[in-house]
Amino acid sequence: MTSLSPQRIPPRPPQRPRQPRLRWNAWNLLLLVPLLILLTPLYNRVDPRLFGMPFFYWFQLVCVLIGVALTSLVYVMTKEDDYVITGQPDRLNVDSLDEGAGR
Repeated sequence: MTSLSPQRIPPRPPQRPRQPRLRWNAWNLLLLVPLLILLTPLYNRVDPRLFGMPFFYWFQLVCVLIGVALTSLVYVMTKEDDYVITGQPDRLNVDSLDEGAGR
């Protein structure tokens, strides 16, 4: 005769608080401005010319430069955000990451 004993469930290890997957910051809205270059009808014309260059070309160049400036600004303003969990030991060590360790 066998008796039914309740199965033992191992206790769960303590979990870290979940970090949000989407890192929202108001500065990120500036990254939408360079998308205006996708609206070609806004600048699909020849005049005004700048140094003999049609508006269509020099406006695209200006948009690229503005995009680079805004991306740099967003990077600088958001790089100080602390998304790394500190105060807990790292579970990785050099030996487990070394590809040649098992040879």
